[in-house]
Amino acid sequence: MRAVRCADGGVVVTDVPGPTGDGVEIRVRSSGICGSDLHLVPWGLTATLGHEFAGLLPDGTPVAVEPLASCGTCAYCSSGRYNHCVTGPSIFGVGRDGGMAQRVVVPASAIVPLPAGVPVGDACLVEPLAIAVHGVRRAALTGKERIAVVGGGTIGLTAVAAARATGARLDLAARHDSQREAGARLGAGEIDEDEPYDVVIDAAGTTTSLEQAVGLVRSCGTLLILATFWEGMSLPGVTLCMKEVDVIPASLYGRTAAGRDVDAAAALLASHREIATTIITHRFPLEAAPEAFRVAADRKEGAIKVVLEP
Repeated sequence: MRAVRCADGGVVVTDVPGPTGDGVEIRVRSSGICGSDLHLVPWGLTATLGHEFAGLLPDGTPVAVEPLASCGTCAYCSSGRYNHCVTGPSIFGVGRDGGMAQRVVVPASAIVPLPAGVPVGDACLVEPLAIAVHGVRRAALTGKERIAVVGGGTIGLTAVAAARATGARLDLAARHDSQREAGARLGAGEIDEDEPYDVVIDAAGTTTSLEQAVGLVRSCGTLLILATFWEGMSLPGVTLCMKEVDVIPASLYGRTAAGRDVDAAAALLASHREIATTIITHRFPLEAAPEAFRVAADRKEGAIKVVLEP
């Protein structure tokens, strides 16, 4: 079968053996290129890329995938915090073969049923949307807060969608016109630097974005960190401490008594169809993966979420 692998600092589409092992085989129909994929490619990973994907079960049922394989028995897994599994957890597309391929085998526990109305071609958004849903849950948003999101990429825009779903008022700070326009379609206003925010969400992952976020949040407010800081983190310590800002990091997704974050994300995608039509900006066949990665890396072209369709 065909799959996307790292090679010579970039990506190639190559022939690989079909998936084997225990689990359920998925015929992949959509696989999103994440910002973390762009960061990981130069590392020369040996696994097939792709942790944002959806496809068809052997009987044709469309599903999304929660791309984690955890032990299921440790204290973290038992409490629903399997994103902190003591064995890893193993992430598809990073530590094991992922969804930028024609087929992939995943544990039955990773299957995410799709509500009616969610096309399988859009369902690769369930994974990044679940990250935002998890963060909103971690921050215990009630819908009464005034919120700012810093960063207009996929995670920033899914944060806009997840936070707006609580009923909160929300503004977006983004670098590119296409991102600001997308934020407006999802209900975000423009940043007002004259009135501090109750909650600021950092979805950009840079020293500059953290400085902006801490500057925007009110005293005794909350800084929610959804971004991945690939080059280390530098917080504006004096301002952060003088304001007594609560800092809440959020990573991946998990489960509470109310259910999994990924299932809540799938439901949100079903009830707000504008999320997919706004965030997915480009689609390419699997064979065009090198060009798709080039487009995904160039935000000036207006790319937000670039999707491969095996």
